[in-house]
Amino acid sequence: MNTWTNQLTNLLEGAHTSTGDPLDAGARIVVTESGGTEAFRAPLARHWREDEDDPRLLWIRPVVGGGLSPEPGVGYVFNLSVARRRAVHWRSAEVDSRGAVVLRLVAAYGGDGQTARIEPAGGAELEELGRWDTFVDRLSPKEEQALEELAEDSWSGRFA
Repeated sequence: MNTWTNQLTNLLEGAHTSTGDPLDAGARIVVTESGGTEAFRAPLARHWREDEDDPRLLWIRPVVGGGLSPEPGVGYVFNLSVARRRAVHWRSAEVDSRGAVVLRLVAAYGGDGQTARIEPAGGAELEELGRWDTFVDRLSPKEEQALEELAEDSWSGRFA
Protein backbone atom coordinates (compact mmCIF):
# COMPACT_ATOMS: atom_id res chain seq x y z
CA MET A 1 0.00 0.00 0.00
CA ASN A 2 1.11 3.55 -0.62
CA THR A 3 0.97 6.51 1.75
CA TRP A 4 -2.59 7.66 1.04
CA THR A 5 -4.05 4.15 1.25
CA ASN A 6 -2.25 3.61 4.56
CA GLN A 7 -3.72 6.87 5.84
CA LEU A 8 -7.18 5.89 4.58
CA THR A 9 -6.98 2.64 6.52
CA ASN A 10 -5.74 4.48 9.63
CA LEU A 11 -8.59 6.99 9.46
CA LEU A 12 -11.29 4.36 8.94
CA GLU A 13 -9.93 2.11 11.69
CA GLY A 14 -9.60 4.97 14.19
CA ALA A 15 -5.81 4.86 14.52
CA HIS A 16 -5.85 8.63 15.16
CA THR A 17 -7.66 8.20 18.50
CA SER A 18 -6.49 10.28 21.43
CA THR A 19 -7.78 7.74 23.97
CA GLY A 20 -6.05 4.62 22.70
CA ASP A 21 -9.41 3.05 21.82
CA PRO A 22 -9.90 2.99 18.03
CA LEU A 23 -13.68 2.96 18.52
CA ASP A 24 -13.39 6.52 19.89
CA ALA A 25 -12.34 7.75 16.44
CA GLY A 26 -13.34 7.20 12.84
CA ALA A 27 -13.67 8.88 9.49
CA ARG A 28 -16.14 10.83 7.43
CA ILE A 29 -16.29 11.70 3.76
CA VAL A 30 -17.02 15.23 2.60
CA VAL A 31 -17.60 15.66 -1.13
CA THR A 32 -17.49 19.16 -2.61
CA GLU A 33 -18.27 20.48 -6.06
CA SER A 34 -15.52 22.18 -8.07
CA GLY A 35 -16.73 25.57 -6.76
CA GLY A 36 -16.50 24.45 -3.12
CA THR A 37 -20.19 23.75 -2.44
CA GLU A 38 -20.66 20.71 -0.23
CA ALA A 39 -22.51 17.93 -2.08
CA PHE A 40 -22.38 15.04 0.42
CA ARG A 41 -21.17 14.30 3.96
CA ALA A 42 -21.40 11.10 6.00
CA PRO A 43 -19.43 9.00 8.45
CA LEU A 44 -17.75 5.97 6.90
CA ALA A 45 -17.82 2.34 7.96
CA ARG A 46 -14.44 0.94 8.95
CA HIS A 47 -13.70 -0.93 5.73
CA TRP A 48 -12.81 -0.16 2.13
CA ARG A 49 -11.34 -1.90 -0.87
CA GLU A 50 -9.85 -1.18 -4.25
CA ASP A 51 -11.73 -2.51 -7.24
CA GLU A 52 -10.12 -5.61 -8.71
CA ASP A 53 -10.43 -4.36 -12.29
CA ASP A 54 -9.82 -0.63 -11.81
CA PRO A 55 -7.17 0.49 -9.29
CA ARG A 56 -8.60 4.04 -9.40
CA LEU A 57 -11.95 2.88 -8.07
CA LEU A 58 -12.53 2.59 -4.31
CA TRP A 59 -15.47 0.94 -2.61
CA ILE A 60 -16.58 2.47 0.68
CA ARG A 61 -19.70 2.35 2.85
CA PRO A 62 -21.18 5.66 4.03
CA VAL A 63 -23.05 5.20 7.30
CA VAL A 64 -26.58 6.39 6.48
CA GLY A 65 -30.10 5.07 6.99
CA GLY A 66 -29.99 4.62 10.76
CA GLY A 67 -32.74 5.13 13.30
CA LEU A 68 -34.55 3.67 16.27
CA SER A 69 -36.39 0.49 15.41
CA PRO A 70 -40.17 0.61 15.87
CA GLU A 71 -39.90 -2.85 17.44
CA PRO A 72 -39.63 -2.70 21.24
CA GLY A 73 -36.22 -3.56 22.65
CA VAL A 74 -34.41 -3.63 19.30
CA GLY A 75 -32.76 -0.22 19.62
CA TYR A 76 -30.88 1.63 16.91
CA VAL A 77 -30.65 -0.16 13.56
CA PHE A 78 -29.52 0.58 10.02
CA ASN A 79 -31.26 -0.23 6.77
CA LEU A 80 -28.48 -2.06 4.94
CA SER A 81 -30.18 -1.46 1.61
CA VAL A 82 -29.64 2.26 2.24
CA ALA A 83 -26.20 1.98 3.89
CA ARG A 84 -24.86 0.22 0.83
CA ARG A 85 -21.47 0.33 -0.79
CA ARG A 86 -20.56 3.33 -2.90
CA ALA A 87 -17.97 3.69 -5.64
CA VAL A 88 -15.44 6.51 -5.58
CA HIS A 89 -13.71 6.88 -8.96
CA TRP A 90 -10.66 9.09 -8.49
CA ARG A 91 -8.06 10.64 -10.79
CA SER A 92 -5.57 11.81 -8.14
CA ALA A 93 -5.04 11.08 -4.46
CA GLU A 94 -2.90 12.60 -1.72
CA VAL A 95 -2.66 13.14 2.02
CA ASP A 96 -2.95 16.83 2.91
CA SER A 97 -1.08 18.67 5.67
CA ARG A 98 -3.86 17.90 8.19
CA GLY A 99 -3.81 14.16 7.50
CA ALA A 100 -6.95 13.99 5.36
CA VAL A 101 -7.02 11.83 2.26
CA VAL A 102 -7.97 14.06 -0.66
CA LEU A 103 -9.33 12.39 -3.78
CA ARG A 104 -9.98 14.39 -6.92
CA LEU A 105 -12.82 12.55 -8.55
CA VAL A 106 -13.33 11.65 -12.18
CA ALA A 107 -15.89 14.05 -13.60
CA ALA A 108 -19.07 12.54 -14.94
CA TYR A 109 -20.09 14.12 -18.26
CA GLY A 110 -16.99 16.34 -18.45
CA GLY A 111 -16.36 19.33 -16.21
CA ASP A 112 -13.93 19.77 -13.35
CA GLY A 113 -15.29 17.03 -11.12
CA GLN A 114 -15.67 16.87 -7.38
CA THR A 115 -13.23 16.48 -4.51
CA ALA A 116 -13.71 13.94 -1.74
CA ARG A 117 -11.98 14.48 1.60
CA ILE A 118 -11.78 11.56 3.98
CA GLU A 119 -10.95 13.01 7.37
CA PRO A 120 -11.49 12.38 11.08
CA ALA A 121 -15.16 12.29 12.05
CA GLY A 122 -16.39 14.39 14.94
CA GLY A 123 -19.54 15.40 16.76
CA ALA A 124 -22.79 13.91 15.49
CA GLU A 125 -20.99 11.97 12.75
CA LEU A 126 -18.76 10.24 15.29
CA GLU A 127 -21.82 9.47 17.44
CA GLU A 128 -23.54 7.90 14.42
CA LEU A 129 -20.41 5.86 13.70
CA GLY A 130 -20.53 4.61 17.30
CA ARG A 131 -24.13 3.50 16.77
CA TRP A 132 -23.00 1.76 13.56
CA ASP A 133 -20.24 -0.08 15.44
CA THR A 134 -22.77 -1.25 18.06
CA PHE A 135 -25.16 -2.33 15.30
CA VAL A 136 -22.45 -4.29 13.45
CA ASP A 137 -21.63 -6.13 16.69
CA ARG A 138 -25.17 -7.57 16.55
CA LEU A 139 -24.67 -9.07 13.08
CA SER A 140 -23.71 -12.67 12.56
CA PRO A 141 -20.12 -13.33 11.46
CA LYS A 142 -21.42 -14.18 7.98
CA GLU A 143 -23.40 -10.92 7.75
CA GLU A 144 -20.45 -8.88 8.98
CA GLN A 145 -18.14 -10.52 6.45
CA ALA A 146 -20.61 -9.74 3.66
CA LEU A 147 -20.61 -6.07 4.69
CA GLU A 148 -16.82 -5.88 4.85
CA GLU A 149 -16.37 -7.47 1.42
CA LEU A 150 -18.14 -4.52 -0.22
CA ALA A 151 -19.12 -6.84 -3.05
CA GLU A 152 -22.90 -6.38 -3.32
CA ASP A 153 -25.04 -3.39 -4.23
CA SER A 154 -28.11 -4.65 -2.41
CA TRP A 155 -28.82 -6.43 0.85
CA SER A 156 -31.31 -9.18 1.51
CA GLY A 157 -32.15 -10.69 4.84
CA ARG A 158 -32.19 -8.99 8.21
CA PHE A 159 -32.07 -5.20 8.22
CA ALA A 160 -32.91 -4.83 4.51
